[in-house]
Amino acid sequence: MEATVTRTGTEGKTWGGGNQPLRVSYGKLMMWFFILSDALTFSGFLASYGFARYKFSNTWPIADEVFTHFPFLHGVDAPMYYVAFMTFVLIFSSVTMVLAVDAGHQMKKAKVSFYMLLTIVGGLIFLGSQAWEWSTFIKGEYGAIETKAGNILQVVNTDGERVALDEFVTPMPKERILHERSNGLWFVDEPTIARYDMNDVLTGFEANPNLLIRTEELTDNGEKVVLNRQQSLAKIQKEGIGIIEGANLYRNEYGNQLFADFFFFITGFHGFHVFTGVLINIIIFFNVLLGTYERRGSYEMVEKVGLYWHFVDLVWVFVFTFFYLV
Repeated sequence: MEATVTRTGTEGKTWGGGNQPLRVSYGKLMMWFFILSDALTFSGFLASYGFARYKFSNTWPIADEVFTHFPFLHGVDAPMYYVAFMTFVLIFSSVTMVLAVDAGHQMKKAKVSFYMLLTIVGGLIFLGSQAWEWSTFIKGEYGAIETKAGNILQVVNTDGERVALDEFVTPMPKERILHERSNGLWFVDEPTIARYDMNDVLTGFEANPNLLIRTEELTDNGEKVVLNRQQSLAKIQKEGIGIIEGANLYRNEYGNQLFADFFFFITGFHGFHVFTGVLINIIIFFNVLLGTYERRGSYEMVEKVGLYWHFVDLVWVFVFTFFYLV
């Protein structure tokens, strides 16, 4: 007995193919797949950050005390202001991208190019701002004392305000033997020597009775523990081993070293996405000027790059929330 096959369609085929899943073109569907996979990657990074912060919550730096700088306003305490400005610029660029996509649907070449240009400018401002923030974070401002256990001791005055090492430490002239092939390993670079040593710090600290030591541990109220004068002197004398200025992947003057590791990795990975998005937007922008999509009769490429740009903006909202605000 033969099986019966029901044939449908004008060509008598069971399924002719050529259908668009979810009524979305192949290019847009692949972009959604990429966004989904990238979203899982960022989710893993943020989850790792949350776990590390929870594990070391008693020594985790306070963001309001780290990101206090604003360009051209030296010495002005502006916690989170510049990060908020960066966030506003990136969100605004997402708005201009929406307008570019809408203009593309209406086949208005001039408007598409104008709003694409604004989107590119917004991305470049964000990248420049992030580069400035990185350089400021790496350079540091106050400096700190490193203990034998690898913890950080910060110097404050009796009012609880941070005091930079430059304000009370005077480096004493010292003789230094340069690293040469005759007295060292030829393949090992000479390490950078700190401007101060512990004797300089201790001398300056003892000469200023209004200085205290603040540890990286937090109280129940979320404030860092400040030692009294005697405890501060004893802490430096017994546990101080060196000076830290700025931040890198190994240590930082702000507190737990994982804070700097996650800062460089997460914001750097997101910055790479923004940089890639700007490059793609520039390519699409010139194609718009050349009339490539006008001849195709569709601005779908603008819509596809718009999906990527909105994703990058959305990721930054989560990074801003979890890294800077919470």
